[in-house]
Amino acid sequence: MFDLILNRLRGKRILILGFGREGKSSLAFLKKYLPEAQVAVADKNPMEGVKHSGEDYLQAVYEYDIVIKTPGISLKDFDAKGVEITSQTDLFLSQFHNQTIGISGTKGKSTTTSLIYHLLKSSGHDAILTGNIGIPCFDIMEQIHEDSIVVYELSAHQLEYVHNSPRVGVLLNVFEEHLDHFGTFERYKHAKFNLLRYMGADDYAVVHESLLMETLELSVNNVTFSRMDFDIDEEALPILGPHNLLNAKAALCACAAYGIDVRDVIPYLYTFKPLEHRLEPVGTFGGVTFVNDSISTIPQAAIAACQTLGKVDFLLLGGFDRDIDYQPLVDFMMDHPVPHLLFTGKAGERMMVMMEKIQTNKARYANMEEAFEYLKSHSKPGDVCLLSPAASSYDQYKNFEERGRKFKQLAELFRINS
Repeated sequence: MFDLILNRLRGKRILILGFGREGKSSLAFLKKYLPEAQVAVADKNPMEGVKHSGEDYLQAVYEYDIVIKTPGISLKDFDAKGVEITSQTDLFLSQFHNQTIGISGTKGKSTTTSLIYHLLKSSGHDAILTGNIGIPCFDIMEQIHEDSIVVYELSAHQLEYVHNSPRVGVLLNVFEEHLDHFGTFERYKHAKFNLLRYMGADDYAVVHESLLMETLELSVNNVTFSRMDFDIDEEALPILGPHNLLNAKAALCACAAYGIDVRDVIPYLYTFKPLEHRLEPVGTFGGVTFVNDSISTIPQAAIAACQTLGKVDFLLLGGFDRDIDYQPLVDFMMDHPVPHLLFTGKAGERMMVMMEKIQTNKARYANMEEAFEYLKSHSKPGDVCLLSPAASSYDQYKNFEERGRKFKQLAELFRINS
């Protein structure tokens, strides 16, 4: 059934490196389809089913013939020379290359992935969603039929060790991000371009024009979505902003590259339900309008959010510092000052120093509750408060979703001090 995958693994001593959602998915797959295989699990944290744990858990890779690495494990400071490393993504694409549309980009990939899936599903195609959106690809393989189209959201972490590409690859943009995992921007960018690196003559790379020079070097069929002119009613689009118009164009180009008539799917652009935490209107409470853009983890995302809204009176910035360059955001704020800038975390401290010459109100907050106390004292009816942190959430929250939910919870209780 999955011959290419099983033949790659059969007869080898297999190590699953990392035992989160994807690691557990890989173990379940191997137990079902290769029950005779010698399989072990390594993870820093000791838990049931993990053979190798503790600070030196990475050393276990030398004891096995092949390693299935999960996305959360960074090897940037580890010498894995001579170790055969693969991943769920790499194995999956070796088997289902011809049926897969893969989507990546520093920002916009979840929206674009969900939109492609919505367009295909709504227009009657057998579409299956998987990947970084929260569904391990091994968990959906039994659902794939001959006419299925797999819509696969791919992070740089998932692409880091692949040697296979999808039939259609959508690369939306590449900005500085995840330097804590990759060490350098060049390594991060290299992982992103793995999406397209192993394409064949019949495959299609759907890219933004800013990436075109680099994709031309890969000798693939290029489709430049940012230059396409579709008959889209922009005012009817449920996703806001110029960046989301680009995401819509990329989704249409992906469908067309797969061989689907764009005229059949355009009507479904307008029935798409936007994802949570992405320029999400929370509501107006106590006279103040709140917008949740917690997905914003880089300066370009915060800039796009401010441009889309136009009016922003309070901007919540900062969080976990991944050492990315905040100068683009500083330059934007210099030209488009927001009346109140609120900073948190190490990233916020760095931004605040960089923005010291900007003539606006600035304040630090240790937690979201403190930010809302500031709002109560300084806001007035008609103001707009935007959470678009331009930084990761991991210093205070499990993920950006938890951060966004906290913001929404406090917004719904908000009242201005009288």
